[in-house]
Amino acid sequence: MTECIIGLGANLDNPQQQILDACQELLQHADIRQFNVSSLYSSKPMGPQDQPDYVNAVAVFHSSLTPHALLDLLQYIEQQHGRTRIQHWGPRTLDLDLLFYGELQINDDRLTVPHPGVLDREFVVIPLAELRPDYILPNQKSALIYAEALDLKELQAIHPGLTAN
Repeated sequence: MTECIIGLGANLDNPQQQILDACQELLQHADIRQFNVSSLYSSKPMGPQDQPDYVNAVAVFHSSLTPHALLDLLQYIEQQHGRTRIQHWGPRTLDLDLLFYGELQINDDRLTVPHPGVLDREFVVIPLAELRPDYILPNQKSALIYAEALDLKELQAIHPGLTAN
């Protein structure tokens, strides 16, 4: 089993519930174990500002799925939640990003791991630091050290995380 870290986000159709439902679906998957989710956070959209605020979280778990099989699962869950890909950084019912897959570095036409935007997203770094403060980011800083240096004026915790085996 490989440790996997994903980012979860939503800003349409009851986004908090979308994320909690996606977590339950992942938690029940036969190839996923030791599933932990950070608190849920409210954040401003990265892209166009004429859309609702986002709800974001990070999940850390172990999986026997290959990176591409995990990507397929994440995209399947997004589709089950009505995800459409119309506008880059536009509103969405659910967004599940594979951020890290063990120590692997992948860069192909379908998947880039570590996710290239990790260090630019406080809504990823802060929840990751909550779950794994000692996790070493691509900039060689721990999640906690990097998180402490961020300006968090637009990120607010809105729901506690969950832990399951």
